[in-house]
Amino acid sequence: MRPLKLVRFNALAAYSRQPPIHVLTEELAWFEHANERVLGVVVRDRTDGDFAGVVFGRDRRGRFRAVYTTAFHPNRLHAKAYLRREMERISMAPNEEHYQGDEDGPPLDFFSSKLPRDKLSQDFLKLSETEAFVAARRIIDPMMHWYEDPDGNFIEQFQTTGFNARIWELYLFAAFVEMGYRIERIHAVPDFTCEGVLGEFAVEAVTVNPTRDKTGAVVPLPRLDTREATHGFLRDYMPIKFGSALTTKLAKRYWKKPNVAGKPLLFAIQDFSAPMSMVFTRSALPLYLSGYTHEWEHDPQGQLRVYPRKIPSHKWQGKEIPSGFFNLPEAENISAIVFSNSGTLSKFNRMGVLAGFGSPRVRMTRLGQAVDPTPNAVVPKDFKLSVNSPDYTETWVEGLDVYHNPKAKHPLDPSMIPGAAHYFIQPDGYIESVSPAWHPLGSVTHIEVQGEP
Repeated sequence: MRPLKLVRFNALAAYSRQPPIHVLTEELAWFEHANERVLGVVVRDRTDGDFAGVVFGRDRRGRFRAVYTTAFHPNRLHAKAYLRREMERISMAPNEEHYQGDEDGPPLDFFSSKLPRDKLSQDFLKLSETEAFVAARRIIDPMMHWYEDPDGNFIEQFQTTGFNARIWELYLFAAFVEMGYRIERIHAVPDFTCEGVLGEFAVEAVTVNPTRDKTGAVVPLPRLDTREATHGFLRDYMPIKFGSALTTKLAKRYWKKPNVAGKPLLFAIQDFSAPMSMVFTRSALPLYLSGYTHEWEHDPQGQLRVYPRKIPSHKWQGKEIPSGFFNLPEAENISAIVFSNSGTLSKFNRMGVLAGFGSPRVRMTRLGQAVDPTPNAVVPKDFKLSVNSPDYTETWVEGLDVYHNPKAKHPLDPSMIPGAAHYFIQPDGYIESVSPAWHPLGSVTHIEVQGEP
């Protein structure tokens, strides 16, 4: 029996946790035996303080699930000793003894494809074949044993034209599991129902996709070679892109579905309109959601002063949409808009390295900007981090933004999405924020495969 890092255990078995487990017990230590044939956890009962061990084995679908719990003992070392004995015993049992009897069908296999190579997306090939992304591939492997595909086209889209949208869904799945939710995907719409100790909410994943002309060719982004061009891009072009994606989803009226009725409904949006676009389009979303732009200055005492300015609409090359998504008819049925520019393949690669799935030849450096928590700061702080450093840390949820709808019919309790930054739009256009001390706003990850020519 060998100790296991929590991030590694979570990558393999976090999906098996049920929402009440953290209320009832505290996990203290994690272990593996026989090259991860079985996993184990020492837990403490929060009521009486006794200790026990839980053994995890793979079910028929390859998912780690609890197969044995030792008796509780007042001594932690004794509980660990009993756990060791049971892990050794269970590791020698036939696979069939780990099966639960409720497995339905084979697990999804994201990487096996019968499609011609020229039909596969270049991003999928990069993920499935290159050493640079082996960490991402290996952290997705255990996840896909738990993922359900109610609409039946996940794998095809993941491998072909919908790679970014499906990666975004997998990111949301991992983030909500990390928060302690049980994820239900038995309904084709919306994408997720998240059930936790504090309640339930539904989530529909949304992506901003490239603009295409009548022939289907991708239309390049506008030139951003001047300050005025960049200002117009963020003030009008991108709000129209965000607005198009969100209003299309709004028109589907998911709140009328029986599995959504009475629950907070979230739209989770990510920008894939161009390569790396999500790194620099973040500021356009709150502008569109609130219907306000915000000017600022420092007064003579150095205090930050912010002045909201209402925006009636966004105009770009003959197209015009009203600003203020939360003011649209029926938008009160959307409790919040969730955004992250970290829900990309690079995120999976970094998390895979943290979980010990990476190639020893691959080195990653993460560069970006984060919130500066200094009072009256308006400029983000730069950061540069080595992902391979033993001191590097990251979570799935970090970088997640939640914009709360002030008119929501079913408001979302901010504590239901811990670890995210929360934004609250006030009637006068001010936006109040509650942000973690460390909150990255965007980053790029440079990858080097050592020894390559």
